Order: sequence, then structure tokens, then C-alpha cells
Amino acid sequence: MPIRKAFLSGLFIGLGSYGYLALGGLPGAVIFAFGLISVIVMRVPLYTGMAGVAGFSQTSELLVVWFFNILGCAVMGLAAHYCGHFEEVLSPMVANRLDDSFPEAFVKAMGCGLIIDCAVYMAKEKQTMLPVIFGVPLFIVCGFYHSIADVMYLTANLKWQPEIPLYYLAIFLGNYAGCNIRRLCLIPLVHEHKD
Repeated sequence: MPIRKAFLSGLFIGLGSYGYLALGGLPGAVIFAFGLISVIVMRVPLYTGMAGVAGFSQTSELLVVWFFNILGCAVMGLAAHYCGHFEEVLSPMVANRLDDSFPEAFVKAMGCGLIIDCAVYMAKEKQTMLPVIFGVPLFIVCGFYHSIADVMYLTANLKWQPEIPLYYLAIFLGNYAGCNIRRLCLIPLVHEHKD
């Protein structure tokens, strides 16, 4: 099982999230891309990178990757809480997320999943990081939710709220659904044929 690599992957996404909190706005969203670029270059497993390519037989491995991703990201969240002093940014950010209904959070997470899956797929296919450099800021400026990065924000905020479990379930499932849109749309239908 890729436990240490999955933990490192979570750290990378946490670093990108930390950079976003520190810089903010579009520049912060671009800096966030460092996290996903690191994941791809170092070839470490990320939940949103695997969800669109893993088969059903790999479900247990995907869940292990997710678990250690969130642990790695939570470590960066604790670092942000104790070293970053981001309270003014985090409180409204987390409050806005938890105000969403389950369907709203699910749809926003689907958008993120679709973008990340396509960005990773294109980066690997074309051997260029441009899809990542544009894709990560795209999901952030759209207000979409990344189930690993959000662990960093929730941990850095360090305030338990009863809405968190349902919110997190929505974005976990929404990311998975969004990550599989590309795969489902590219599966040839029975009646399709090559010209």
C-alpha cells in the first residue's frame, strides 16, 4: 500500500493550500498549483488523481490513499493554525462552505473533480504542466471544493462544527463523481463505430 507516498501527497496539497491562504486571490490560486504539480512529478497518489482511473477492484486502495492524503493535509493544517495566523481568512471561508446545502457542496465538488481529473490526464498525456497551472486556479476562482485541500482549511480553522461531517461527505462523493465524468463520457457506446 502506498501509505507514505499518499501521506506525502497530502502534504503537497496542504502546502499548495497554505500558499493560497498566505497570498490569496488569483496569485494564491496559481501558487496552489505547486501542490498538484508536485504530486504529478513525484508520482505520489492523490485521491482526486486516482478516483477517475481506479477500477472497482481498487476501491480499498483508493480509500487508503484518501485517508493518508487527509492525514498529510491535516498536518499542514495544524502548521497553518499555529504558524500562519489566518483566522481572518479562514473563518469566513469555512463558514461559507458549511452554509452550503448537501446538493450545493456536492455539485461544487463535482466541478473540482472534473477539472482536476482532466488537468492530470492532459498533463500526463501531453507531458506539460500547463493544464495544471490553468486548472487549479480555475477550480479555485469558480469556488469549487477539493476534498483533500479542504481538510487543510478545516484543520487550520480548528473549530468543530456539527455541519462538518455532512459537508465533508458531500465533497468527498462530489469529487469522486466529477473525477469520473471524463471516463464515463469517453467510454464508447455499443452502437458507436470508427469511421
